[in-house]
Amino acid sequence: MRVDHAETAGSAPDAALFQPRTTPTTETGTQMQLTIHRGTHEVGGTCIELETTRTRIVLDVGMPLFDSDREPLDSRTLQRKTTEGLRSEGWLPNVAGLFDGGQPPDAILLTHGHLDHTGLLGSTRLKIPVYASKGTSKMMLAGRLFAGGVEIPPERFRELRPEQTTSIGDMSVTSFAVDHSIYGSAAFLIEADGKSVLYSGDLRLHGRKTGMAKKMLAALKDKTIDVLLMEGTHFGLPTDTDATEYELEDEIVEHIKDVNGLVLASFSPQHLDRLVGFIRAAKKTGRIFVADVYTAFVLHLIHPDVKVPRPKASEGIRVYYPKSFIDSPRRKRLSKIHDQFLADRIELDEIRKAPSRYLMVFRASMLKTDFDGSMPEACVCLYSYWPGYLDQPAWKETAQAIDNSNGQLIQAHTSGHIFEQDIIKFVKAVDPKTVIPVHTFEPEEFGRHFENVRLLEDGGPWKIE
Repeated sequence: MRVDHAETAGSAPDAALFQPRTTPTTETGTQMQLTIHRGTHEVGGTCIELETTRTRIVLDVGMPLFDSDREPLDSRTLQRKTTEGLRSEGWLPNVAGLFDGGQPPDAILLTHGHLDHTGLLGSTRLKIPVYASKGTSKMMLAGRLFAGGVEIPPERFRELRPEQTTSIGDMSVTSFAVDHSIYGSAAFLIEADGKSVLYSGDLRLHGRKTGMAKKMLAALKDKTIDVLLMEGTHFGLPTDTDATEYELEDEIVEHIKDVNGLVLASFSPQHLDRLVGFIRAAKKTGRIFVADVYTAFVLHLIHPDVKVPRPKASEGIRVYYPKSFIDSPRRKRLSKIHDQFLADRIELDEIRKAPSRYLMVFRASMLKTDFDGSMPEACVCLYSYWPGYLDQPAWKETAQAIDNSNGQLIQAHTSGHIFEQDIIKFVKAVDPKTVIPVHTFEPEEFGRHFENVRLLEDGGPWKIE
């Protein structure tokens, strides 16, 4: 049974790579211009534009996560709105030609498949090609089929391969695989007019794929980076834990090793590190991992590319078909997926007869549709999302049902975003001439740690110096 990624191999990044470096300066042009349309004072909804006299590209086209009061938005409600509805309510960033008439940008580049970076793609003009990793394309397909997300139409998709350079007009784009809470994430180095911009996207240094940061920093060590667009989620949104994904796996094992009832796991199946962690925890505690069809499909999609188990009973995995999937109006499109996992299907009655044998993927919606409003006796539910979602009505109801069954709801989570101390380490290692905060509520916090910070405002163009 294979339960790790091919990319996991290797030790932690060499300490030397995270030391400040000195790089030579060169005489360069001055035509490259940057506009952050959304993200200078906001987590999520990212949309950034880079242009020269000949070429325009857009980095991410995200759906906002929070309203003006920093209250979480219902992304599914926003996803159901028409383009006109999104425009009239002010959710579409003002990028010329991106959503309506006029000269369109030459390309859209997506760092990863989360909706706060891709959610507005369906409103963009069909003639604009979309560049992303193969993994991002696969995760967006899974999200579209099972979670109402947006996918990249095949005719628009252009693959960006890690550490390979692609020309878009007079810009050169090099993609680097990075560790984030979704498979296929990337950072981009964009070079043009003698200038270089490194866009971190969303990344972290505490996941399973530590070698990714090492490879990127090694590739950049002899380059002068004029601008680093750096995500700063945890400047302003602190985390309650600094656990690595490996440490979290150990915590999960401790939580469940003596449990006599059913163990439920609630997490995003696109979070490959977390998925691997739960599969490994099930194996270590002698349990069978029960994937839902969504999770099984993700494993099926990525199995050819990375070292993860197939959704097969022979590999310690059974597949449960939730009623929401069986009753889905998209069933016709999903018929092939439906049939694909039948040989390894498990019914809820079988799980109920021997609950201590299983660790089962769970979603709050299953309380009513699959468990008839009451949870199994003495079950343990491991909640592995951002804690803020526990305030949603569905999770409040689920928490009460777990309590009524003498069970436990346990938060078992670590952030998908880079910790504050690692932001400092990473920025110093890249050693840019200018660091510009993005994806943060508190950009001013960067000034406490770095002298070369430039704070921009949404929609304000800035010519790279």
